[in-house]
Parts: sequence; C-alpha cells; structure tokens
Amino acid sequence: MDAVVNHLLAMPSWLALLLIFALPALEASAFLGFVFPGETALIIGGVLASQGRLSLAAVLVAGIGGALVGDSIGYAVGRRWGRRILHTTLGRFVRAEHLQRAEDALSVRGGWTVFVGRFTAALRVLVPGLAGMGRLSYRTFLFYNVAGAVIWGTLMVVAGYVAGSNWHRVAHLFSGAGLVLTVLVICAFVVVQVLRRRRRADSTDG
Repeated sequence: MDAVVNHLLAMPSWLALLLIFALPALEASAFLGFVFPGETALIIGGVLASQGRLSLAAVLVAGIGGALVGDSIGYAVGRRWGRRILHTTLGRFVRAEHLQRAEDALSVRGGWTVFVGRFTAALRVLVPGLAGMGRLSYRTFLFYNVAGAVIWGTLMVVAGYVAGSNWHRVAHLFSGAGLVLTVLVICAFVVVQVLRRRRRADSTDG
C-alpha cells in the first residue's frame, strides 16, 4: 500500500485528482476496498491539498463524488447479479464472516447500516451490493449513502489536510477506529437479537 501512496504523492496533480475520485468509486463497485481502502486515497488527497498541489474543494468533490458513484454502482450490481458475483473470483476477497455480519446488520437496521457501514472498511465494501441484493429501497439507500459519504469524505480529507506528512498516524488511527466501530455494530446486532427473542418468549408465555 505504501508504494501506491508514494505514487499518488508523486503524480501530476490532475492524475492524482482522478485517482482520488476513482479509488473510492471502485471500492464497493469492484471490491477494491479489500486491497486499497478508499479512505487512504482521501487522506492523501488532503495531504496534497495541504501542500498546495490541489484545491481542497476539488479533493472534497472528487472524493465524495467517487464514493457516491461507486456505492450506487455497487447497489445496482448487487440488485442485478446478486450472489453470482460472490461465486466468481471476486468472491475470494470476501470473508464469510464479513458477509454474514453485513447481511445481519442490514436485516436489522437497513438504511442506518448503509450510513454506519461507510465508516468501517469491511462493511463499506460489502453493504452497497448487499443492499441491492436485499432489495432495500434505492431512495432509502441513496439518502443514507449521501449522508455517510459527505460526512466520511469530509472527515478523511480534512484529516489528511491537517496531518500533512504525518498522514500515516492518521490512517492508522482511522483504521483502528473503524475496527472498533465494526465491533460495536456487531454487539448492537447481538443485543437486538437477544431482546427480540426475549420479547417473543414473553409474548408466548403470556
């Protein structure tokens, strides 16, 4: 990953901006996020803006726009082809536990999973396609996708802008935070499931 980042930092400004759009766009639509998280591209975009090589506004538009386009494509692909994608070579990048967690979270919280999933690498890659597979309303998906992309994209770019040459620390911090958030999502799902079972048991006993 460091080699990719170094190439990004050394690229001509217009090409770097193109990749700042393309990498988040490919994250969920082509499962690229399992190899190169889109958040890293946005953080590096913020670094380039802090160096005066790119406009901060241009980086924000490119990064957020790429995230929105990529997730919409991921949703459409999931809706059209569904699990067939997971049974191809691309499916090898998807861990069974990540897939199950994303499906479980979507079944319980729907749109909110789209929003929260934006901030965790594993869910960010899987949720758009699974939302399409699960026939979540595109209007609902779009609303939460836009909200998540704007907040997440702005946070990543500004973090890179402020961190500058210390971007490694910021990337590591957000990676750890994403892991913690994933664990919290799973715990919340377990709690909801336990409470539902207790309610069903109580209503049956009553």
